[in-house]
Amino acid sequence: MTDALQDAFPDRPLRIGTRSSPMALHQAGGVRDRIQKRVPGLDIEIVPMTTTADLWPGDLSELGGKGLYTKEIDRALMAGRVDIAVHCMKDVPGDVPLPPGLAFGAYLERDDVHDVLVTRDGTPLDKLPAGSVIGTSSVRRRAQLHMVRPDLRAERIRGNVNSRLGKLDNDHTYAGLILARAGLRRIGATGRHVEVLPVEFHPADEGVVSMVPAVGAAVIGVQARQADVPIMRLLGELNHPATAAHILAERTMLHMLRGHCNSPIAGYASTTADGLMSLSGMVFNRDGSTFVRTHMWGDPADPATLGSRVASDLLHQGARDLITTTRK
Repeated sequence: MTDALQDAFPDRPLRIGTRSSPMALHQAGGVRDRIQKRVPGLDIEIVPMTTTADLWPGDLSELGGKGLYTKEIDRALMAGRVDIAVHCMKDVPGDVPLPPGLAFGAYLERDDVHDVLVTRDGTPLDKLPAGSVIGTSSVRRRAQLHMVRPDLRAERIRGNVNSRLGKLDNDHTYAGLILARAGLRRIGATGRHVEVLPVEFHPADEGVVSMVPAVGAAVIGVQARQADVPIMRLLGELNHPATAAHILAERTMLHMLRGHCNSPIAGYASTTADGLMSLSGMVFNRDGSTFVRTHMWGDPADPATLGSRVASDLLHQGARDLITTTRK
């Protein structure tokens, strides 16, 4: 493997394509370090790209959705300008196929999936005054927040995590932000005032805001050209099998629901203590006032079937109408 990969790049480095945000660069650096442990001495270059989605100040749905974070990097991979691409799996659309000739060769072990409320002074969510503004650009987060605290205002906030935190500190429009805890850790912002939100939704827990994660949350996918056999073999060595199985269950559900950039869909697979695979799925309308949910268990050796069963149950409950309504 080492000789084959080094022979493939005799005159230039292996190039890793990634978004140019601090978090994306951190993630790409982690992939680089993993590769260099397996292929010592291999020259590796990180190629940052500023995508159209990064530059657009408005609602991403107006441009075609979060898939724009990945589309331009995929084009560079297809054109041979980079050799592998590093993506956050939550940004990979579920309603369109991967570009021809590309495949995910590795899913890195899943990080912490919890969302957190970040405030300037540590005020918890249940103590925020009615009318307080919470910054989030996620329909999924906005819907789940509204299910318990409809008296709060969720306002769109764009930019990378660093810029969002800067807006919280300097623009007192926002009482708090809802962000991913893993993202805060990756940029070294763990010292902020945060309230960790549970990932499980329990209707009986009155007043408790849960945040069932987005499909693919906290998972880094590494993509390459299928024809580049040495690279695909290397990525296979980086792959975390349990995470790959969880992603297959979640994305099978997402694909069957035809989830798009604006779809308020949550889905989270995990392995239980007794070895079963668990998958929770939720679909909401935009403000969270109407939702459907299901939770099933299945054979960890057949994650696609579990994802199909969960999607079928959500569709039976009316998920298609909620998704279609939100698309408008």
